[in-house]
Amino acid sequence: MAKILIIGAGGVGSVVAHKCAQAAKETGVFEWITLASRTLSRCTDVARSVKARTGVDIDTAQVDADNVPELCRLIRQVKPDLVCNLTVRPIKLLIGALRFSTVLD
Repeated sequence: MAKILIIGAGGVGSVVAHKCAQAAKETGVFEWITLASRTLSRCTDVARSVKARTGVDIDTAQVDADNVPELCRLIRQVKPDLVCNLTVRPIKLLIGALRFSTVLD
């Protein structure tokens, strides 16, 4: 069982959150799902839809994917086994993940 942090609550993020919740319910592969985006209300809307469709609760968080220190704080807080970046900001997210992993070593 793993913790997943999904960053990006647009159309693709919504689909991924629903599919992860479905997998969590059917196989138990995810014990914890967190959806984060720049706009918290989008995350909340997706979380409500996930709950209504699958019965699975997911956590939500606000994060600016361009803000590396903010990304690091979120990663430290969530402690995910897997980060799924669904934003158009892959470089900043990678830098944040690398800085976080360096802190752990």
